[in-house]
Amino acid sequence: MTCDAHPASFRDPNGFVFRSDGVLYRQVEAAYSEDYQALVESGLYASLQADGRLVSHEEVPALAAERGCYRVLRPEPVDFVSYPYEWSFSQLKDAALLTLRIQREALERGFSLKDASAYNVQFSRGKPVFIDSLSFARYREGEPWVAYRQFCQHFLAPLALAAFCDVRLLSLSRVHLDGVPLDLAARLLPLKAWLRLGLWLHVRMHARHQTRYADAPEAAAGRAKPLSKQAQSNLLASLGDTVRALEWSATGTEWADYYDGDSYEGAAFAAKRERVRAWVSAAGAATVFDLGANTGVFSRVAADAGARVVAFDVDPACVDRNYREVRREGRSDVLPLLCDLTNPPPGLGWANQEREPLITRQRPDLLLALAVIHHLAISNNVPLDRIADLFADWSDEAIVEWVPKEDAKVRRLLATREDVFPHYDRAGFERAFSRRFEILESEGLEGSERRLYRLKRRPAPG
Repeated sequence: MTCDAHPASFRDPNGFVFRSDGVLYRQVEAAYSEDYQALVESGLYASLQADGRLVSHEEVPALAAERGCYRVLRPEPVDFVSYPYEWSFSQLKDAALLTLRIQREALERGFSLKDASAYNVQFSRGKPVFIDSLSFARYREGEPWVAYRQFCQHFLAPLALAAFCDVRLLSLSRVHLDGVPLDLAARLLPLKAWLRLGLWLHVRMHARHQTRYADAPEAAAGRAKPLSKQAQSNLLASLGDTVRALEWSATGTEWADYYDGDSYEGAAFAAKRERVRAWVSAAGAATVFDLGANTGVFSRVAADAGARVVAFDVDPACVDRNYREVRREGRSDVLPLLCDLTNPPPGLGWANQEREPLITRQRPDLLLALAVIHHLAISNNVPLDRIADLFADWSDEAIVEWVPKEDAKVRRLLATREDVFPHYDRAGFERAFSRRFEILESEGLEGSERRLYRLKRRPAPG
């Protein structure tokens, strides 16, 4: 039996996550025994797990645990691990509100979150869930919320920047893994943001306080006043009101309205849906990555065929619209995420291992790449054989749509640039992909020059 500590789980002295024979576990250290027992007896765990706010877990016998082990927990695994820099505006907002709801209930039961990292939240079965079951400490009267700064950096600052400046600033969390620095957010936010009292208090004044006492933490501690439980409840209410008031409109981009325009005639679109559904079913795919998913029309087709789908798109409007639809529909089988395929998230954090690269995080049964090849090849100058290599290295099967130069969408891409793509034709596509894939089936779409291909990866030579 092997026990491998997770590379992202080493900072908390109260416990760590590890795998044994492929199963995920969490070790509770003896130093956390009193808090853990109090949590169980308080009913807080049971309450949070009952409505899906905290990941379900059960105690199991110790497994070759290290010295100091008090308990071993087996949490329910999430289908796909994602990170805050891959979330849309609405996903980050929902994760923020979940964190505040958990802190409010913890406070009512005599506990407090000792950290409020966005990495403590995952999206599972269509909604956010808190995954760090050791992130609770017993509340002591008069103590401030120690995770206040972290909450503002991980949630409030990036949400405010997205709402008042540009939604693409959410990607700052990919550089600042401990959250967007408040002084940076305060400099970037426009004057109209300070008309919101919550932003003035929790970002601007908070940043000033941090800057003033950055080199004199003892002085800051000396000036700190006891914070009653009621005062902390008021703080949480203010944070909640501030977060809920932040809005970003996920409309108006070209690709968010892609399927509302002239991409397909009715018959071709219906034929494409039916063919994708049939081929996903034929592949028996349990997991599908939809690359360039747009607003998730075909992600839902794959999900209805029995797959769990991660729907990637580069457009924040598409991803947010997709997520809000998933939430409205109550779906548990589609996870929308932000991803630029030409620059996918790499390994980040300590030794580049705390946050796993997207490409190696999970191997899906099937890749769905519909209306995406021309964006990679023409908009980003990626050769067709490089695209085939990426797909083959990622999954054993793929459904790929070929979009020729005669198509209106490709003509639009070429309208403002020189056509330097002599090999971008059907023969060139089939030649490039046949190096790595066997073409199981191909079918033209009625009323369109587009064509669908069902592909299976060739065995590696030798």
